[in-house]
Amino acid sequence: MENQNFTTTILVDELPAEVFKAINNPHAWWSESIDENTDKLNNEWNYHFGDNHRSKMKTIEMIPDQKVVWLVEENYFKNAKDQSEWVGNKITFEISKQGNKTQLVFTQIGLVPTYDCYKSCQWAWTGFVEKSLQSLITTGKGQLTWYEEKH
Repeated sequence: MENQNFTTTILVDELPAEVFKAINNPHAWWSESIDENTDKLNNEWNYHFGDNHRSKMKTIEMIPDQKVVWLVEENYFKNAKDQSEWVGNKITFEISKQGNKTQLVFTQIGLVPTYDCYKSCQWAWTGFVEKSLQSLITTGKGQLTWYEEKH
């Protein structure tokens, strides 16, 4: 059976170390509403987007210049029937060299098409990774406002 987890990939000219550094600064590419540092192993932190979405996360794996994994410990979506949809999901960032470029593969393990939030989460993660995170990696500045402009 085909892997149903949401995934998206970007390819950049920057080195793996720059990609790793950008991933670990989600305040600059995902949300300024993250209450703790995410860049230390076993750190727990909270994300929220207004009253629509809240998550308690934990950074559970960090391999410099190769991989970052966040675990979703708690989650709330304002309009979801099943509030446990994200709970236990792992959000992974896998970095590798592809010739003279660096590839980043983002996957939310557990975010599957049967989730109520799948379409909106797919749309949001695609934008955050392919627009905002890619911009942070390539220009030094994320595009946090893309979401508000489209939402």
